Amino acid sequence: MLILAVSALEKVQNVPAKVWINLGIGVLIFIAALFILKRAAQMNKIWLGIIVFVVMSIVGFQWIYSRNEPKFLTPLVDKIAPFFPSASSYEAKQQQAPKP
Repeated sequence: MLILAVSALEKVQNVPAKVWINLGIGVLIFIAALFILKRAAQMNKIWLGIIVFVVMSIVGFQWIYSRNEPKFLTPLVDKIAPFFPSASSYEAKQQQAPKP
């Protein structure tokens, strides 16, 4: 049994430091989200709705502009994206010569 424990310990030691950092950040984000949810439960629901709307709007517009949305939302963003500016259209416009 000690041999198995040593090999498991060796496997853990071979994991890159970046993985542990990402795992730690994920745990901190989870704890912060729980804290925020507890505080939000005590908030006025109107203000909570406004804050959620603003945050989701910012995230949504960022996804539309950069086209870095999650894969399951791509069909929805494909329908919405033509109505808003995007990074690719901005780059294309910058390549054109200015009008005199």
